Amino acid sequence: MQFEVWAPQAGRVTLHHEGATRALEHDPDRAGWWTGEAEARDGTRYGFAVDDGPVLPDPRSRRQPDGPDGLSAVVDHGAYAWRAEWPGLALPGAVLYELHVGTYTREGTLDAAAERLGHLAELGVTHVELMPLCPFPGRHGWGYEGVSLWAVHEPYGGPGALKRFVDRAHELGLGVVLDVVHNHLGPSGNHLPAFGPYFTDTHQTPWGAAVNLDAPGSDEVRAYLVGSALAWLRDYRIDGLRLDAVHALRDTRACHFLEELSTAVDSLAAELGRPLFLIGESDLNDPRLITPREEGGLGLHAQWNDDFHHALHAALTGDGQGYYADFARDPSAALAKTLTGGFFHDGTYSSFRGRSHGRPLDRTRVSAHRLLGYTQTHDQVGNRAQGDRLAASLSPGLLACAAALTLTAPFTPMLFMGEEWAAGTPWQFFTDHTDPELAEAVRRGRRREFAEHGWAEEDVPDPQDPATRERSCLDWSEPEPGSADGRHARVLAWYRELIALRRRQADLRDPDIAAVKAAYDERARWFAFRRGDVRVLVNLGKSAAAIPLGARHARVLAAWEPVEAPGADGVVHVPGESCVVLGQV
Repeated sequence: MQFEVWAPQAGRVTLHHEGATRALEHDPDRAGWWTGEAEARDGTRYGFAVDDGPVLPDPRSRRQPDGPDGLSAVVDHGAYAWRAEWPGLALPGAVLYELHVGTYTREGTLDAAAERLGHLAELGVTHVELMPLCPFPGRHGWGYEGVSLWAVHEPYGGPGALKRFVDRAHELGLGVVLDVVHNHLGPSGNHLPAFGPYFTDTHQTPWGAAVNLDAPGSDEVRAYLVGSALAWLRDYRIDGLRLDAVHALRDTRACHFLEELSTAVDSLAAELGRPLFLIGESDLNDPRLITPREEGGLGLHAQWNDDFHHALHAALTGDGQGYYADFARDPSAALAKTLTGGFFHDGTYSSFRGRSHGRPLDRTRVSAHRLLGYTQTHDQVGNRAQGDRLAASLSPGLLACAAALTLTAPFTPMLFMGEEWAAGTPWQFFTDHTDPELAEAVRRGRRREFAEHGWAEEDVPDPQDPATRERSCLDWSEPEPGSADGRHARVLAWYRELIALRRRQADLRDPDIAAVKAAYDERARWFAFRRGDVRVLVNLGKSAAAIPLGARHARVLAAWEPVEAPGADGVVHVPGESCVVLGQV
């Protein structure tokens, strides 16, 4: 087997494997690369030493059996016998489900999560979006402090478990999306700087020095990240990638890294003969991110749309703090603007940023499926002081309204695990740092952050306390039939009904955002919008609302509480904290 590593500034590189040490040689065809042959098989442990320094894991390690600081292990991807014949599943028409492996089940493994995939198939979602899986120190964490960008966190089950998970998902007709982090690596277990200029002080990010995308040596760093992305899609048969915080990718080159990545992914899709896609997380509200490359864009296939979330959250809760302030001034207007225009901040003034923000979408050219819409995400729940979900403060009726607005909107809907049954468990920020100083710094930083917003220190969960993660695990007994609290089963049935309705009604899958029409009464707290022949009416107030439909002939397709079809006056009477979806007779 050939071993190779990029170490452009090294004078000597040695391979350590099977108890032996071997000097690698310069690759004459690739500057900065060192190569050598040695016998190896699946599971063989190895590492590299640069200039007689400590033995470190391979930057392109496919497996870290003993964690980020241990030796790497060879993975024979050809050894796994795939069961599912999988043609792929494209993004248009999708319903995504964000899932954290470590808390989806109490076991916190990929195999345990795979056993629960039948629930998602019955729910009706099309794709599972896994939060990051790269190795990080300790057992439990969100995954955004990962290192070893080609490997799978061993406590989750390692590479074999991920293949079994994807295989089972595909057998059930579910696509799999993986959240990857290219904008930084974790503060512990990151050995890349010992090998080469993977980071640069040319730019600074919230995590320190930026990943080197445009300074000397950046060609190989970009190839490292692109290669990692393609490996997930090719070797694990992943269907798409969610790219974390792409606004933090500092790149001044003429061809932006994201354009290079999207080009490579599209080429791989053509080679494999199945659709692949990239979903960016961005707070820039810049349509160029999701504009095709041939039209001057970066070519990503979709992006998260926080503006829809913020407008919906403000309308549901009345929250006007921080970045919600602009949305809370007139929540119904904000919601109408996002449903009909995509972005709320499209060049308007953002009081949170103290400047104008965003750029308008061209509604005639941008398909609405390129924007993801959601009521809750790991960020919007977990970054609250106590990780409380909407179910902790809203009635089942308001949760039903939120589901109706999300699952009938023109965007690609995404759910956060447990949302579909109004889970009573929180989802809190938890870590398992093995470095005591780092653990204490994270603990103090978390409490200091929320103290500035009036929270007492003792009310902010300790991220390092194992109980914080335990509290965040889903309770699978909640949605079971006959459960003491029947609201969970009822909310779950509503989500299933809405997802099935979206699948049946072509108008609800129409990506033409310019065709969406909205009306509202902020004082009466009702909101309505139309998509083709389908109308969605939502009453967020406690009292019944008389909503003028503008049509006499309509039938009820779905309703949270019983609702009569409109009479001769075309008015629909919607009970308080309830909603209804209507179609043409």
